[in-house]
Amino acid sequence: MRVPLTRIQRLIGERMLKSKLTKPCFYIESKADITELMSLRGKLSKSSGVKITSNTFFIRALAMAVKKYPIVTGKLDGESIKVAEAINVGFAVHSPQGLVVPVIKDADRKTLAEIAEQDKLLTEKARSNKLTLTDMEGETIALSNLGVYGVDYFFGIVPPQASTILAVGNVNRAVVLQNGSMVVRKLTSLTLAVDGRVINEFYAAKFLKFIVEQLQNPGVLT
Repeated sequence: MRVPLTRIQRLIGERMLKSKLTKPCFYIESKADITELMSLRGKLSKSSGVKITSNTFFIRALAMAVKKYPIVTGKLDGESIKVAEAINVGFAVHSPQGLVVPVIKDADRKTLAEIAEQDKLLTEKARSNKLTLTDMEGETIALSNLGVYGVDYFFGIVPPQASTILAVGNVNRAVVLQNGSMVVRKLTSLTLAVDGRVINEFYAAKFLKFIVEQLQNPGVLT
């Protein structure tokens, strides 16, 4: 049996292979307690009139973390690092033609509700094969969320045009010690893949820690 590759699959495969061959990446992982976040999203959906998902928070947190640690969007340019002028978050979507990556441009300047609207619109366009080139260009940092498929954690491949990708895993319940008592909390895994030529481990660790802090205090993202 042979399954022919789509044009998108061939293109993505070529780009991912180039990235793996040319970027010496390292990977770091942390967990975030998103119990409050999961509770807050329903309330915000009602008040804003648009469905706020956990992905909305991930995109927002990633964008705000880039503002504090901008070198994660840097690329080698001769003997220097050129930092991206805009914070454009590309997020992976499964479409009939394969994996596609629509981009939310200037994500740091958008509210949660605006990000949610863009996420919904671009995801619908992706799944109906209606994405335009403009919808997919300009990515400066990437997000891939496989939690909805039951994947606990995974390592993403940094896109050729970026230096960093955040991979988000499933939300799992865990018993943790809190204020001297054992309680059940909702935890998710966050794995960062980073081009080691541009970002060192300490900078990446601080970047990931800031993302975790935001997700664990979701009020700062509203």
